[in-house]
Parts: sequence; C-alpha cells; structure tokens
Amino acid sequence: MPKPTDVRILAVETQTEKIAYRSPIKFGGRVVTDVVVLNALVDIETRDGRRARGRGSMPMGNVWAWPGAVPAPDTERALVAFAERVNRQAIECNETAHPLDLTHLLAQQHAATATEVVRELNLSEPMPRLAQLVAASPLEAAIHDAQGRALGANSYDLLGPEFVDHDLAYYLTPDFAGEYLDRYTLREPKARMPLYHLVGALDALTDGDVTTRLDDGLPNTLGEWITYNGLTHLKIKLNGDDLRWDVERVKTIERVSVEAQAARGCTSWNYSCDFNEKCANVQYILDFLNQLREQSPAAFDRVQYIEQPTHRNLRAHPENKMHAAAKIKPVVIDESLVDLDSLLYCRELGYSGVALKACKGQTEALLMGAAAQKFGMFLCVQDLTCIGASFLHSASLSARIPTVAAIEGNGRQYCPKGNEGWQDRYPSMFQITDGTVGTACLDGPGLGFAW
Repeated sequence: MPKPTDVRILAVETQTEKIAYRSPIKFGGRVVTDVVVLNALVDIETRDGRRARGRGSMPMGNVWAWPGAVPAPDTERALVAFAERVNRQAIECNETAHPLDLTHLLAQQHAATATEVVRELNLSEPMPRLAQLVAASPLEAAIHDAQGRALGANSYDLLGPEFVDHDLAYYLTPDFAGEYLDRYTLREPKARMPLYHLVGALDALTDGDVTTRLDDGLPNTLGEWITYNGLTHLKIKLNGDDLRWDVERVKTIERVSVEAQAARGCTSWNYSCDFNEKCANVQYILDFLNQLREQSPAAFDRVQYIEQPTHRNLRAHPENKMHAAAKIKPVVIDESLVDLDSLLYCRELGYSGVALKACKGQTEALLMGAAAQKFGMFLCVQDLTCIGASFLHSASLSARIPTVAAIEGNGRQYCPKGNEGWQDRYPSMFQITDGTVGTACLDGPGLGFAW
C-alpha cells in the first residue's frame, strides 16, 4: 500500500575528489597510495509533498573491489563511470517508494550497466559485483539519508511496517515473514564503540622499522599509535602465503602491544587477523592458529576472529570449507559477501560470521545484517579506509546493529586529510583517546550526522 512517506527522486548530483594517502597501505599483495572519493547528492520529494536533499559519500576502493588483470587506473575510471551512470538512471526512475524498494529496483540495472561501462572503456574482464556495489553505495546512502531529512527522523527509525511496504521475506527468505528491519536495528545508537586500528603489512611496529619518519604530528609506529589513541583493538593484515612470517608478525605485534599497554596500565586488548583471501586452504588457517597458540598463547587468546582467509569466489573453490577453523575462532566473509546467495552458501562452507561494509550499500548492509542475526552468525563492520562522511556512515551502521561490538576505522591512519573539517564537528568520532569512538552523536536526521 502506498505510504505518504514514500519518496521520489527529483535530482542527483555527482562529485569526485582525489586524495593522497599519508602512507601506503598493503593488503592482499596490493599497495594503495591514494583514493577517489565519490559523493552523491540526491533531492527527493515524499508522496505527501515534503522535500529534502540527502548525501552519500564513499571511497571508490577499486584495488580492493576489483583485483585482477585490469590495471588499477582503469578500474578506478570504470567505478566512477558506473557510479555516474547509475546516478543518471536514478533521475530517470519515476517510482515513488521506500528507499529499500527504490534501491532494490535500481540495483536490477547494475549488471547491464556494468557491461556497458566495460565495453565502452574496452576493458579485458567484466566488472565484479563487489565493484558495482561500491560504486553504487553513495547513491544508496543518499536516498536513505534524504528520506530521513525530509521526515526529520533518523533513517534507522523508518524501517518498520508503518514506513515499508514489504516484510523481509520479500527481500530475503520465507523465514523472515512478518518481520521488518526495525527488529534487527536499534532505535538509539550505541553510546560508544571500540575502534579497530589497522596494522598493515607495511606498517612500522617499532622505531627500527621506520625508514623515513613522518613529521606531521601523528604516530609512526604501532607502539606510538597505541599510546596516542589508547587502542584496545588491532586488526592485523597478514600474507596468507608465508606461515612463518604471519606467525612472527602476530608475535611481534604482541610484544609491542604488551610493552605499550603496560606503560598505560591496560591489561586487556584484542586482535583480528585478515588474510585478504591469500590462504590456499583451511589447513593454512589451522596451522597458523596451532602455531600461534603454541608459541604465544596470550596472542592466540586475544584473536577475536579470522577474516576472509581464502579466495572470494566461494563457488569456484567449494573445497575451501571452514568448519574446522570456525570451531576454534569465528571465520567471517568479507569480499565474498555480495548478496543473500553468497551469505547462504558461506554457511554451507562452514563460515560462522559476516563482515558488513557501508561501501556495499546501505540497503545491502541492512539486509545482510538482519540475515546474519537471524542465523546466529558473528557480525562485525569493516572499513574501506573510510574518511569524513563515509566513516560516520560506517559508524552509524555499526552503532545501530545490536550484535556488532566494534568498528574498524583506519582513515585517520592512512588518509587523515580526508577527515579535515570533520574532526572539530565530531570530536568524539575523530579525536580518539581511549580506544573508542563516541557514536551517541550519530542520532540526527537521515543517516545521523550533519553535512
């Protein structure tokens, strides 16, 4: 039944900005030194005549979303071209509906649009679904944000049956009949959340690792970062194809952490381990965990979960079952999660958790978050070196999903320039002193923060 709060898209504007990193980040064997941030500005009108502008922002993480034979400059151009095209399609959409349904409808054109972009740019391989999600995510965020601003309400309070036409069975499975997203989200954001700090494969752990000290007022080593931000959660990037190096890397991080944490009187902290798909099979994970437990029991105990150990294409590698590893630590998918089918299949393969990302789209993140909760899976929210508005968006998602305990945020490490102007407006989110971010401030209209 049509609702007065349904929205129609009136106009869409696209903006891009290229920002250099403070220091390079390495993951999955690839190094990134800068990023294009894409902003979408969407004007909407509700069925009952209220108008507002919503905004969405996201780094176009092409190196992460589209690894392969196509050179990074070309995949970057392709993501921006795809985003601009889907934004034009949104203007041409004559439907009036809830943002869940509008974005669901617009997403049906993504595959054809991606094919057009690849052909026009003469690229050698198809655009992955993950890259499509990243490129479309600013538009999705802006549509959700705009509805909230038009109604003077937080977007997370507009997900119940009084606002949405369909229950979750329409988007997911019959198991969700009669349920809506208000059941799987919070009416108030969590007040504070621990921040996961990224320890990249190129990052200096001690003074001896520093080749050129950056004199910009920010830390240069892991020990300095722990003291500077009061860190209690560290996400460790590992190689996945060099077992000895991976185990030694965690052991060294443990030694540095023990010293830095003791100096400030902290006795409890956590790790997550991200292999970025590089492990050949589950045996590598089992060997890694067994050796870490033997050589550094304290470091082993601190590991909260293992992230995306093997290739993202789950169906191409059905032999990579995670049941044995998931009995030891939660094993979560990240790059593999692109739709409901991939979530259901990962459960068959033994994965026990899901990493949500705002860069995969607000609608997609909400639906996958609901499904993961329904199925009793471990949940975390991961970063894409989100900066400024995109980090606040990611944080608002984390703060509104009940079972997410921490949020990753590495933009302040690698791309602090992207946070300029936001730090003073949201000090609790960008000025970290006790290892947490103050997410209570993300309670405003739309996605929760002001532009």
